[in-house]
Amino acid sequence: MANSSSPSLLLSFVNDVDDPRSPLGKLHSLETIITIALVAMICGADEWVEIEEFGNAKLDLFQGHFGVAGSGIPSHDTFGRVFGLLDTLAFQESFRAYTQQLSGRAKTISIDGKTMRGSHDTYHDKSSKHIVSAWANESRLVLAQVATTEKSNEITAIPELLGLLELDGCVVTIDAMGTQKAIAHKIIDSGADYVLAVKGNQAELAEEITENFEKVGVRPNVQVYKTVDGGHGRVEIRTYQVCTVTDYLTPQLVSQWPELKTMIMVDSQVEFTNGRRQGESRTERRFFISSLAPGQALIAGRAIRSHWGIENSLHYVLDVAFREDHNRTRIGNSAVNQSVLRHYALNQLRQEKSAKVGVKAKRKKAGWDNQYLLKVLLASQ
Repeated sequence: MANSSSPSLLLSFVNDVDDPRSPLGKLHSLETIITIALVAMICGADEWVEIEEFGNAKLDLFQGHFGVAGSGIPSHDTFGRVFGLLDTLAFQESFRAYTQQLSGRAKTISIDGKTMRGSHDTYHDKSSKHIVSAWANESRLVLAQVATTEKSNEITAIPELLGLLELDGCVVTIDAMGTQKAIAHKIIDSGADYVLAVKGNQAELAEEITENFEKVGVRPNVQVYKTVDGGHGRVEIRTYQVCTVTDYLTPQLVSQWPELKTMIMVDSQVEFTNGRRQGESRTERRFFISSLAPGQALIAGRAIRSHWGIENSLHYVLDVAFREDHNRTRIGNSAVNQSVLRHYALNQLRQEKSAKVGVKAKRKKAGWDNQYLLKVLLASQ
């Protein structure tokens, strides 16, 4: 960084990414382009045109504080072209390396995918990009991400994503798409435990677990506990039943899953206490397998409950606060690289604790107030 007062830890990853452009005729440095894009993304700019306009409005800040934009602000076409050329793997790796310094050791990591619906390209017959992310539940930070071209490719993307993470001692939760023997082996080989949802894609496993819980019965030695959560006009009661798989599942089936110890049934009952649905209730039953022992039923239950964090605190926020599904960026690598920018901005906004408002309001506040923006940029240091 040209200016020693710049938040160098936050923006140090810029120096680890190779510039894909020819040095001939290059007017703006890669440092300038990524710095402006990231800061603008934090401050509420979602598309390249908005990022250019934000840069022009804050030119003095970029030149004076960050020591970039010596040749002015790049055009929106330049932002789109450079991010379309930028190597996605290198950009994702630079993000992961920074986040590893930010988050410390995670205890529970949730893996899930999200389709960026606006990134499809009908003219060139290209599907929407699908991003599989790793979410640290305790720190509420995105740890890493891998892009695929189809939702079905999550099965191949998840092992790649797991390989980017420090998993030793963690509990990893994944929904039914990722309930695969190879993925379970990858988690165990990394020194972690797993809690995996079981549905119809593992038909034999789902049938045996359902049969034992619902027909044969596991009452004599099952570990049972309940949780009650209330808010937003409803009360949710969850009942967790955890038992040893060797007492119920066939040895052949158990041997196919590494370190498989327990099967879990979760009954959720939601009662609506006010509003137009007052007096109504709904129930849901889900099944899981885990390498955690029966005596760790509380840990397993917390891991299952926390998995919803990746939906509520990541995917929902990306849609509401960053309007990700409405974003039509799709040329070259730009959609995937822009998703990394969003994850980076979200992590930084989450680290700033003084403003007791949501992410969307924090973005606006950072755009309005340079002093608050600098607090966001320095929040992790």
